[in-house]
Amino acid sequence: QLQLVESGGDLVEPGGLLRLSCTASGFTLTHYAVGWIRQAPGKEREGIACINSHGDGINYADSVKGRFAISRDNAKNTVYLEMSNLKPDDTAVYICAADLFNRAPCSYYYDQYAYRGQGTQVTVSF
Repeated sequence: QLQLVESGGDLVEPGGLLRLSCTASGFTLTHYAVGWIRQAPGKEREGIACINSHGDGINYADSVKGRFAISRDNAKNTVYLEMSNLKPDDTAVYICAADLFNRAPCSYYYDQYAYRGQGTQVTVSF
């Protein structure tokens, strides 16, 4: 069974740091583009970051540019999202998604990915 599993979500104070992981099981991520999308209550789903299979094509939404960093370790079959200077508006369920089609630039739109995880909750609050 092909699965993506997110982990690392937590409650963190504003200005804090967090690292999310997206690990594949049942398949290898090596040839897949991966994106991170978040869903906050009462808000539309928002794509925020993506990385191509080689790791040399990266794209960020303006809302997270300069604060978040996406990376991948194909040996560990994992993609990471390093988040810094977190704000209450970053509170959401963070979902990773993967697709064999590597767009240039990479896409972080949820509907363009064939495989998606269940998400991990990130809450930014005092």
